[in-house]
Amino acid sequence: MENHATTADFEGMLEARGVSRRSFMKLCGAIAAAAGLSQLAVPRIAEALEKSVIGAKSGDLYPVIWIEGASCTGCTEAFAQVETPDAATVVLDMISLNYSETLSAAAGHSMEEAKAQTIAAGNYILVYEGAVLEGWGGNALRVAGEVGTAALVEAAESANAVVALGSCAVNGGWMAAYPNPSSALGVQQYLQKAGVSTPVVNVPGCPANPEWLMSVLVDVVVMKDPGLIELNSFSMPAGLFDQTIHDNCERRGHFENGEFVYEFGSEEEKKGYCLYPVGCRGPQTRAVCGITLYNNRRSWCVQAGAPCIGCCEANPMNPGQNWVETNTPFYSRFRDLRVGGLTF
Repeated sequence: MENHATTADFEGMLEARGVSRRSFMKLCGAIAAAAGLSQLAVPRIAEALEKSVIGAKSGDLYPVIWIEGASCTGCTEAFAQVETPDAATVVLDMISLNYSETLSAAAGHSMEEAKAQTIAAGNYILVYEGAVLEGWGGNALRVAGEVGTAALVEAAESANAVVALGSCAVNGGWMAAYPNPSSALGVQQYLQKAGVSTPVVNVPGCPANPEWLMSVLVDVVVMKDPGLIELNSFSMPAGLFDQTIHDNCERRGHFENGEFVYEFGSEEEKKGYCLYPVGCRGPQTRAVCGITLYNNRRSWCVQAGAPCIGCCEANPMNPGQNWVETNTPFYSRFRDLRVGGLTF
């Protein structure tokens, strides 16, 4: 009887959000895909979501602190503009965003007080967006009168996990490009230097795909299974960042046939040929953009006609290997490729 009541409760909540049971299962499939999991994981995700949403109804929301480092807030904007009904809608119904400089309704003292109370209570996840700035003793970035580096350490020490969201948070991003006057670096590297042992999950991109963050939130908040998403040597979800853009590119057939675009506006461009000679970094960039897509799975850079500029390339332990410094100039061939006896 209890299970029947629980299921009825849950289905009523879905209906109130304009989501059918069939649509909900599609959402679970989207979560699995975003997390790089097989469709065999869908029933498990559905069960975990159901339990979490029902728990959330009674006020059991998982606290999240979202701190802006040195950033343009692009990752926040991308996540905030996800359409509904959507997998992200369900996920957001399970968290309590207790602090966000960009999204919080509160401001000033009341918002800083909410952050302090959340940190004191513990059992929360920290999302950190933007680069960490060590310059001038950390005074290159100050928030509410506090040195930016101190704010990161304080929030990270009591968190269950830290999500470094976007390439700036992973290794400094474009702010770490030469000459890097503010001594920008990534979250993981700085926390290691500061002696903070809280686990860090790196989710690069400029901006990071909101579905990738969604999959991490499901892993940490809903599934409560840190081993569900395997991390690679860069502490990035392996299912998302162990394949190259080239592996899943819709233009790969043209690459294999030796059909390339050498000039924008050409007939070759109209035919959708491979963009490598005009600067595509797909063979060197590890991410599943071509699978997840952007803007609610409508399109992505290469499908829209632009070469990949490699914004997901970020070595967490080396700010000098940021995607801007490594990949510019963007619309020039990165390096020659040899396929058999041919050079492209």
